[in-house]
This record gives sequence, structure tokens and C-alpha cells, in this order.
Amino acid sequence: MIRHAGARALQGLLVLFAASFAIYMLLGLMPGDPIDLMASGNPNITPEDVQRLRELHGLDRPLAARYADWLFALLQGDLGYSRIFSKPILATVGPYLANTAWLMLASFVLALAIGLPLGLLAASRRGGWLDAAINGFAFVSAAVPTFWLGLLLIVLFAVVLGWLPASALPPPGADGFWARAQALILPVATLALVEAGEYARHMRAAASEALAQDWIRTARAKGASPSRVLWGHVLRNALIPVATVAALGFGGLFSGALVTETIFAYPGMGKLIYDAILASDFNLALACLLMAALLVIMANFAADLVYAALDPRIGFSRGGGDEP
Repeated sequence: MIRHAGARALQGLLVLFAASFAIYMLLGLMPGDPIDLMASGNPNITPEDVQRLRELHGLDRPLAARYADWLFALLQGDLGYSRIFSKPILATVGPYLANTAWLMLASFVLALAIGLPLGLLAASRRGGWLDAAINGFAFVSAAVPTFWLGLLLIVLFAVVLGWLPASALPPPGADGFWARAQALILPVATLALVEAGEYARHMRAAASEALAQDWIRTARAKGASPSRVLWGHVLRNALIPVATVAALGFGGLFSGALVTETIFAYPGMGKLIYDAILASDFNLALACLLMAALLVIMANFAADLVYAALDPRIGFSRGGGDEP
């Protein structure tokens, strides 16, 4: 187990390195750079000044050489400075990362709380009206764009009914836990509803397969109640394949948060990436996108560990594969 975890961690580092290279190259190939923006906003700057600034910031060097310098600085713990905030990247990202972590964690827990029970109920009532209704919810949830759902919830609950604030920030003068929690209801619900349908669909498939196994018929023959069979036996085994979907879904919440945080004006990583790209703050955008890639890698790594926790029969051989 420890050897397998170490091998997966090494693979994750290699993937993170490849992702950093790809992100850096894509950002570097974007038209325009901070010096161009500075020159376009200052009519008094001369071409000589522009060239001198490019040499000062290393923008006259090949892209691969600039990436090597950035990677060497990263290994020393230096992510550079943010141009739009005029302070180090780590000091800039910290509060935004904490906000996004709370938003993602609340959305993830709510999505699991909705999706997993619905999937189990659909599997236990397969072919009935409840199964059809849950399947309909799952497909609609997967088809609805995040931005459209967020706008729909704003119109319904903030504009028409007036129950909740349209922004994810408490209104001026309102502070405290309840005010902050109330402001987070709509963005959390937006992300959770989009993910809940996916979890319900995969849980239904995994639970339906588990219900057809011989050991389920044995449990029923021994007198186990339907609820004990469903929640005590089927749930634990159905969670094994669903764990991968949930782990990837947690990483995918980051991309959904970009849209959601922009719609609800929430000061999180998604909105920070959006603002950094619009302002051509490549250092900040690169650091945020790299953290997003790291989050997905860590979610996959966590899924491997969850496998062994859910089913002790799962082991890891020396070659990295699963032992029978």
C-alpha cells in the first residue's frame, strides 16, 4: 500500500510538471503581454522604453528559457509577483483559495448528500416512476449549463421571491455567520445541483449491479430487511466505483466555480483566474491554474486511498496493479 501510494505520488508530480509546461506555453502564446498593455495605455512611452522593459522582465528571451527560469524559481518557493495586486502571488492567492475551498467543500458535501441517496432509491425502485423521475433529474442536471442555472436561481430566489441575496457576499452592514451562510446558499446550490445528478446516475448503475449479486440474495435469504440490504450492504460496495467519479467531480468543481464565482461576484479562485487573464497578469493566472491542476491530481490520489478504505479486499501489488 505504501509503495503504491509513493508510485502514484511520483506519477502525480510528473503530471503536474507536464501540466505546468502546457499552461505556461499556452499563456505565453497568447497575443499581447503586460508590456504591450503598458505601452498601449501610455502614449508617451517610446519603442526604446518598450524594448528596455522587455529585456528587464526577460520577455525578449525564448519561451522555453523563460519557463526554465520560472520552474527554477518555483522549486525555491517563489511564484513571482502579481501585476494587478502589486504583491507576491502567495500573499495574493491565500484568501481567495480559502474562499473557494469553503465553496467547493460545501457544494461537494451537498451534492453527495443529494446524489447518493437518490441513486440508491432509483436502483431499489428500478423501472418504477421514482426511478424515471430520478433519471430525469440526473439527465437534466447534466445538461443544464452552470451559468444558466445560476442566473435562473438568482431570478427566482433573489429577484422574484426576494428570499436570498443575488451576490455571494453579505449586503453592506450585514455581518456574522448567518449573513455569510445565507449569501452562499445560491452559489453552493448551483454547483451542487449540477454535480448531484452525475452522482445519482453513477450510484444507480453501481447499486443496480450490486443488487444483482449472489451475496445480496444470500443476505435477503438470511432475513436481512430491505433497508439493511440497501444501506448496509449495497451502499458500501456501490461506493467503490462511485469514488472515482466523486473524486474527479471534486476536482471538476474548480472549473465550475470559475463560472459560478463570476456570476455571484464571489471572491474566490475562479473569479481570480478570470480577472488575471483579462488583465494579462500571467504570473497570477499561471499560479492559479497550476493549483487547479494540483487539486485534480490530489483528488485522484485520494480516490486510490478511498478504494482500500471502502473494501479491505483491495490490495496493491508490487507492480502497482490490483491483487485478486
